Amino acid sequence: MSEEPQEETKRKEVQEGTQEKEVQGKDNSSDRISDGVATTTPLIENAREEREKLEKVVKELKAENDRRELIMAKQALGGRSEAGQELVKKEETDKEYSERIDREIREGKTEFN
Repeated sequence: MSEEPQEETKRKEVQEGTQEKEVQGKDNSSDRISDGVATTTPLIENAREEREKLEKVVKELKAENDRRELIMAKQALGGRSEAGQELVKKEETDKEYSERIDREIREGKTEFN
């Protein structure tokens, strides 16, 4: 019979300890209610302000990305694309060849020994 009261006492101490921890956990919450009005800590306010700034930047970046995508689409559809076109090499005439060689000799690009 002496064991039962000791166990009962230990059980009550454990229950009281967990209740104290629960109350302490509630005390440390970021939102506090004082006189029926919820208030927040400066840390939470700063975090909210930073979140709002980041959300604004994200919106601006999305708008910029959409604008760039539109510009790229217009360029691709605007006829500036070389897709499907074959590169045609122009044949050099005898006159063009002689002029090119004379020019290169004058400029010192080609030497004949």
